[in-house]
Amino acid sequence: MRIGTLFTNHPRSVGESYPEHMRTALSFAGPLAKAAAAALVHAFLPFLFVRTASVTVKILHDRMTRRCAACPKAARHRPDLFLPRQRTLSGAAMTAASTPDYVI
Repeated sequence: MRIGTLFTNHPRSVGESYPEHMRTALSFAGPLAKAAAAALVHAFLPFLFVRTASVTVKILHDRMTRRCAACPKAARHRPDLFLPRQRTLSGAAMTAASTPDYVI
């Protein structure tokens, strides 16, 4: 395997160039670092940053899901976005709004 393909295979698989993928990954790294710091502080001082980490993760998950759904190769690397919606025992469709709200 050529060294250059190590840097381009994954970005290409999600429909991005190397610089585009780097920019996107870095745009996730900052909020994740802040959420990690908030969770660390929260572990010792539970009255601080009560929802910071969980809200950040939810926002980033939503952003990632929307990006993946728009990707031309999404069916291959995110098949979960294209599976039929799961149903609850009551028969109602399960959506993001009906899933449990876990907070750190």
